[in-house]
Amino acid sequence: MDIYKFDRGINITRFNSNFTMSRIVESDNLVRINYMTLDKNGVIGYHQAVTSQILLVLNGNGYVRNEKSDLIKIQAGQAVFWEKGEWHETKTDHGLTAMVIEGKELTPYNN
Repeated sequence: MDIYKFDRGINITRFNSNFTMSRIVESDNLVRINYMTLDKNGVIGYHQAVTSQILLVLNGNGYVRNEKSDLIKIQAGQAVFWEKGEWHETKTDHGLTAMVIEGKELTPYNN
């Protein structure tokens, strides 16, 4: 399990642009993108990752773990990457929303 920050990106000025972008993952394979809402005391139960996946916390906060760690606090602006086959769980006391990107051979950017 790796934890990343994605709330601060790089300034883009090309083509007279003015915005910040955080690269998340890249893949040459099919990917799925899911939006998840966990209400108060919500949980994504302890299970094995079917494929590589990255969970981006958009709002709120919670805790994540894998088979090698105790619960680690995460919050909006952080992302967690799990490899295929890795056991993992996500919990929240107060609620959180997240985007999950799943696919083969994902390579997370570590901004």
